[in-house]
Amino acid sequence: MVNSPQNPRQNQRQELDLTSFSAAGGEPVEWRISDTPVPYAEAVAAMEARVAAIAAGEAAELVWLLEHPSLYTSGTSGKATDLLDPRFPIFATGRGGQLTYHGPGQRVAYVMLDLKRRRPDVRAYVASLEELILRTLAAFNVRGERREDRVGVWVKRPDKGADHEDKIAAIGVRLKRWVSFHGIAINVEPELSHFAGIVPCGVTDARYGVTSLVDLGQLVTMADVDVALRQAFEELFGPTRALLPEVAA
Repeated sequence: MVNSPQNPRQNQRQELDLTSFSAAGGEPVEWRISDTPVPYAEAVAAMEARVAAIAAGEAAELVWLLEHPSLYTSGTSGKATDLLDPRFPIFATGRGGQLTYHGPGQRVAYVMLDLKRRRPDVRAYVASLEELILRTLAAFNVRGERREDRVGVWVKRPDKGADHEDKIAAIGVRLKRWVSFHGIAINVEPELSHFAGIVPCGVTDARYGVTSLVDLGQLVTMADVDVALRQAFEELFGPTRALLPEVAA
């Protein structure tokens, strides 16, 4: 499920104590799932409002699971040259990272946690989000791995050739007053050809592509992934409280 002990980046993550973000005695994190695709601008506005409320002590922490209509987003390191075919709308966003695709069949998890209360360590928080993805994939017998020179979570693809790997999940984080937002995206069953409109996260090497759980032969549903994701989240961050599907605000 993780890299070999020789991988220096993995060793750094282990030293960070990835379970240290569980807030003892705190309120459960609200766990919300939207059943229909949420427009990107609407989601960002909702996150901004919720983050402000969390920082002010007026709202509980939240994990919001959703899908977006097909679109591209450009993070703070995005380059115009990485947009190859503007077939979908593109949105500039304040999260870290470069260009990525979101669309139906991809589980996006927007994670809004008060890191000032839990642990004000950005590097450790990002490592914990990576671990959240690794544990979720492991529930379906998929070995996700970190790479020191590439962001996101990757799987080896020896069936495509020597040293070939595909990206299966992305991470993009932003903090405001030590409250996190944006989060992770796991490819469950998106249309993989839609990634061809961009250079995903700036990775141009032909050995590195994009995959999904279904592309790897795992016939899982979005609901299956949600169950595994919630279990892994609770292991790392503490208890959750499920809410009825609705727009997060």
